[in-house]
Amino acid sequence: MQTVTAVAHRGDPYRFRENTLDSLRSALRRGADAVEIDVRLTRDGVPVLLHDETLDRLWEHDRPLSALSADEVRGLTASGVPTLAEALTATKDSRVMIDLPGDPSERAVARIVAVARECGAGDRVYYTGDAPSMLAVRAADAKAEIALTRKTLAPARPALLDVIRPRYLNYRFTLLDHDLIEHVHRGGHLVSCWTPDTRRSMRRLLETGVDSITTNRVDVLNALRGYTTER
Repeated sequence: MQTVTAVAHRGDPYRFRENTLDSLRSALRRGADAVEIDVRLTRDGVPVLLHDETLDRLWEHDRPLSALSADEVRGLTASGVPTLAEALTATKDSRVMIDLPGDPSERAVARIVAVARECGAGDRVYYTGDAPSMLAVRAADAKAEIALTRKTLAPARPALLDVIRPRYLNYRFTLLDHDLIEHVHRGGHLVSCWTPDTRRSMRRLLETGVDSITTNRVDVLNALRGYTTER
């Protein structure tokens, strides 16, 4: 079985609240090759880790992030929502996949890319999201590594791939089979996917030749890969 990259989805959310420093550290201790985080901007332009538009689901404050300053977010969450800079410090030299949820503006994407660069993490972060966001990433950083999100079986337009230049095509895991993976490989791209959480699904993906799996249960994936020792 080929080597597959294990990416921890929002850290280790079965043990700790997603997109928190404790969650990221736990995933890395449990053998993740990379951690995936969701990044949005506060009202005053600070990149922070949050998947949703509001603080409601995780922090029980029905306030849009875009209406809050970074200081207000810290106060409402008892400093539970880390900044991107804090997350990059906490993950040290580990790989970090930055997901750009929603529909961020080009300015917002450029700010996120700039913070990663300012933190000295430009060589260990990579980006995932829909085509508009990844076009903005490419405009902000000609050397950025990209995993272009694919939610359908429709092939990506060659002109789009020429501009974005992704390393990975990042599929919803239920779309993948051996033929699709071979087709993507023939086109010169690696295949990543999200987010299988059962042993059966992960085993099938490993057998079909996927290159990277993003999961909420990195310990299960590591057991299937033969990596069972916590760091």
